[in-house]
Amino acid sequence: MLNDKRILLIITGGIAAYKSLELIRAIKKQGGSVSTILTKAAKQFVTPLSVATLAGEKAFDDLFDLNDETEIGHIELSRAADLIVVAPATADIIAKMANGMADDLATTTLLATDKPVMIAPAMNVRMWEHVATQRNVLQLHNDGIMVVGPDEGEMACGEYGPGRMAEPEAIIAAIIEALSPVDAEKPLQGKRVLITAGPTHEPIDPVRYIANRSSGRQGYALAIAAERLGAKVILISGPVNLDIPPGIEVLPVETASEMLQYAKDELPVDIAIFAAAVADWKVKNSADEKLKKQKGQDSMQMQLVQNPDILQTMAKLKTNRPQLVVGFAAETENLLENAKAKLLKKGCDMIIANDVSHETGIMGGNDNQVHIITADKVESWPKMSKQAVADRLMEYLAAMLGHGVNI
Repeated sequence: MLNDKRILLIITGGIAAYKSLELIRAIKKQGGSVSTILTKAAKQFVTPLSVATLAGEKAFDDLFDLNDETEIGHIELSRAADLIVVAPATADIIAKMANGMADDLATTTLLATDKPVMIAPAMNVRMWEHVATQRNVLQLHNDGIMVVGPDEGEMACGEYGPGRMAEPEAIIAAIIEALSPVDAEKPLQGKRVLITAGPTHEPIDPVRYIANRSSGRQGYALAIAAERLGAKVILISGPVNLDIPPGIEVLPVETASEMLQYAKDELPVDIAIFAAAVADWKVKNSADEKLKKQKGQDSMQMQLVQNPDILQTMAKLKTNRPQLVVGFAAETENLLENAKAKLLKKGCDMIIANDVSHETGIMGGNDNQVHIITADKVESWPKMSKQAVADRLMEYLAAMLGHGVNI
């Protein structure tokens, strides 16, 4: 609930601005109050009258309004709210925020505030994926700005991909979480959780490598879920194209050997979840220079050797073994049989098994369907989003840890 909480909603110029009207309704339904700022471009999509009517108070839009600025209005707006939310947050305002610009009421207010800020990005998929936007979002992460979304889906322009503004329900949930008391009881408060995510890249030569189709989404979702439950999260990530989750320590790696060493260096931890899709093999002697085709050469041979088994190594530690060690089994056939065998071989406490055959569309996608396998049972969960899987799994593990259960 948002009783007695005041939200300053900044609406910028994108087609998703229509969702801001529903967001105002949702905030008030939760007991909060809303003041609003519209940029010049926002007024091309929603009117100050409609925004003011829903909010129940004046919508601000002019930095140089004589009536408002005699009271230093932008300072008052920036300090009176408990939280500032920019929704939709266009590529333009994200760039301005990342670079400390203040050329209108919205950006001046954002620069003058001493309150927490949250953005809900919304833009064309190419704009979202552009290196400049990703650089700006990373800067905002580092500045402590909270980011909700964007979602993946069909755009107003007809293209498909990440860039849709998060739905009002998701933004409201994030607002409530952001304004929850910092001392609220969380089941993983004071616990350390280690998570690996994404693929590994095993070099063939300086420009080629052995890898797989892992997107890293499930591991990153687990990190977000663990942090929400109060854990100190260490995310060891192979090369992925994902945003760094706010409040989470990310250690980037390339190879399986690096991932294992980083995992050992972070011990002790309470829970270790090995969600990364680690390459089983690496080239024995990778080339220092780019391999080139030779005249008359029709084939090339490479000698492969096994990579270190990260899950098995960590599960069988004699000292500093995490209380709960969880592995993932991505299979294309005989899913449960192979996962059960992996549980025994690796010595871990739990295996999360999923079918990644081509027909499922799981590998690299946004959804997952998992089976929770322990020494004495198999629990099958329905297909759901990877974040929903992560939230449910972390609550499951937190409950076991809280009860001192060793599976």
